[in-house]
Amino acid sequence: MYEDVQLFSLSANEELGKKIADRLGLPLSGRTLKRFPSGEIIVEPTETVRGKRIFIIQSTCPPVNDNLMEALILVDACRRASAKEINFVVPYFGYARQDRKAKPRQPITSALVAKLISVAGVDRVITVNLHAAQEQGFFSCLVDDLTAVPILAKYLSHKTGGMKDSIVVSPDHGGVNRARDLAEPFGAPIAIIDKRRNSKLEPECMNIIGDVKGKHCYMVDDMIDTGRSAVIGAKALREAGAKSVSILAIHPVFSDPCYDLLQQRLFDEVVVTDSIPLPEKFRALPFVTVLTLADLLAETIRRVVKDEPLSESEYVRTGGNFDCAVNS
Repeated sequence: MYEDVQLFSLSANEELGKKIADRLGLPLSGRTLKRFPSGEIIVEPTETVRGKRIFIIQSTCPPVNDNLMEALILVDACRRASAKEINFVVPYFGYARQDRKAKPRQPITSALVAKLISVAGVDRVITVNLHAAQEQGFFSCLVDDLTAVPILAKYLSHKTGGMKDSIVVSPDHGGVNRARDLAEPFGAPIAIIDKRRNSKLEPECMNIIGDVKGKHCYMVDDMIDTGRSAVIGAKALREAGAKSVSILAIHPVFSDPCYDLLQQRLFDEVVVTDSIPLPEKFRALPFVTVLTLADLLAETIRRVVKDEPLSESEYVRTGGNFDCAVNS
């Protein structure tokens, strides 16, 4: 089935790439990656790709521009070497938050990056929880925007045994649909943190919509970046009488000062996926749990190769056989 399939993993997701390859029973194809003294990058496959269906695994996480260029250069190399089809597997799509003009003279950088990917020669993009689903329209190639929420739900089911005395919390109004998706399998209620920004554009919690008193609260978001908004939300939930507060986020961007904020231990648990590899200091935190996307992405690749619909995949709908790797 995989005779004409080749998997490449670049710098951002080498560990995840190996897991995906293992689940598919395929080796990772060879490539060289060099950085010149000038800062320029060259990436080359070390074996023929002529007539092959290529899957390149690379998140455009920090260092964002280097990781993006690595992928674009390998795409160009494969296209010029007569690859039959090029699929770009992007577990975390950087620049996704720059998806509109919030004020005059601002760029829409996510649209620019989508055009770069399409023009480079990518036939299909496979990504996980784009910041805004409508960003799929920025691409002129095929896009499969997967969701990792069922993986989070599977983990909660395994951990809580049914979410008794629990409530799912959206950290803002924009994440309500995500919170509903997580709460629905359990019949759990949801709450919303009414968050605004002050004159310095810093997040402030204005109100909590919903009753969280005496409840185990599970905040769900697409990412944790600096952690400021998450911590403000956790403080508000605890002040409102929450019994415990955990956060589940798909993409652990974890920019400064996230580490220091998490050390305040306002969260009983922080659950993320391996869409972005964690620095060692975060992996060492005893309350951080990492769930892998390898099963989801491997099953998606298998279905793309076999021309099977993703919507009928048990992995996509239920989270499949998630692999929970805690502090590893």
